[in-house]
Amino acid sequence: MFGLKIKPLSVNKAWQGKRFKTKEYKAYEKAVLLMLPNIVIPDGDLHVFLEFGFSNKASDLDNPMKPFIDILQKKYGFNDSRIYKYTLEKKKAAKGADYILFDIKKAEL
Repeated sequence: MFGLKIKPLSVNKAWQGKRFKTKEYKAYEKAVLLMLPNIVIPDGDLHVFLEFGFSNKASDLDNPMKPFIDILQKKYGFNDSRIYKYTLEKKKAAKGADYILFDIKKAEL
């Protein structure tokens, strides 16, 4: 394991000016909100598991993470500052069979 003594840069400080949701993002958000199941988010610190199945091998694992987490927050009414652990996985999917698997549970720190 390697360590760097530098404060991590927030995505909010990475760009100047306001960021606006694209039409594509708004449509994606609406579709995902309709697909998400009704679940109860545990109290306290959280561990979020995300598995993205990509049909394009060149897709970056971290790119869909933030929009999806933001949508989870909107649906389930929690703040992502409660997330203390992520488990991220990238899997190969057949063309047209891209997918997202997720789980939210209490973090065991």
